[in-house]
Amino acid sequence: MTPGVLQAEARRWLAQGRRAVEVQILSHRGSTPRETGTRMVVAEDAVLGTIGGGHLELLAITAAREGLRQTDFAPQDLDLPLGPALGQCCGGRVVLRLQALSDAALADWPAPQPRFFLQLHGAGHVGRAIVRLLADIDCRVQWVDEREDEFPPLTGAEPPHIERVCVDTPEAEVALAPPGAFFLVMTHRHDLDERITEAVLRREDAGFCGLIGSATKRARFIRRFATHGLPDGALARLTCPIGLVGIRGKEPAVLALAVVAQLLCHAPLESPPHRRTTTR
Repeated sequence: MTPGVLQAEARRWLAQGRRAVEVQILSHRGSTPRETGTRMVVAEDAVLGTIGGGHLELLAITAAREGLRQTDFAPQDLDLPLGPALGQCCGGRVVLRLQALSDAALADWPAPQPRFFLQLHGAGHVGRAIVRLLADIDCRVQWVDEREDEFPPLTGAEPPHIERVCVDTPEAEVALAPPGAFFLVMTHRHDLDERITEAVLRREDAGFCGLIGSATKRARFIRRFATHGLPDGALARLTCPIGLVGIRGKEPAVLALAVVAQLLCHAPLESPPHRRTTTR
């Protein structure tokens, strides 16, 4: 569950009048399962999010539910050394803050910051597998294809951070992505792959440009781009083949895993928010 989805679900619980406790990692030192600012929300019969699992999370859930049984639950802080107190081998220390979920508490939650913005071109097998993996990762995705029927049928449960874009000229979408955006190109035609990739390489601010294919495909595209006047510096920014080195296999799910791992390795510490510049 991404921070954005967690926040939206917490608001939905409030709107339903459902009593719950917010558990926040107020501070952490040393090796811990999650970092400062991580939150989860605990009701009597359900939990949203996670603060890292294990004995720490079990203790937090138990304390939160004890608070729910109180008529007037006051905020409380729990200072927990993970090794001595909980028997976890992380060895760090966390301070948890437990407080009743409220509109005021939610107002203090920071706006979720995505790890990266990705413009993904192609709704084929690998594209679909990548989208499935990104469903639970805090990022922003523009999923572009000119074939509307290639997208999976809508179910109403699609992640809000993944936007489908069906257009006749996918390469024109490249200019609409924010600075630092990542691009993955894996369409159903090599000529379309070429147009989109060239548009990406002509940008000087792309954070990552990945093209599905072999080293032979890369060499062929590089020769064509050079004749179109792209400088060596731009050509060097093309990653093809794609996928984290060491993960072997060409099955869509395996390739998707290698590619998402590669994107996470390239993700900056902070990413700009996604701002749409056009409407459809």
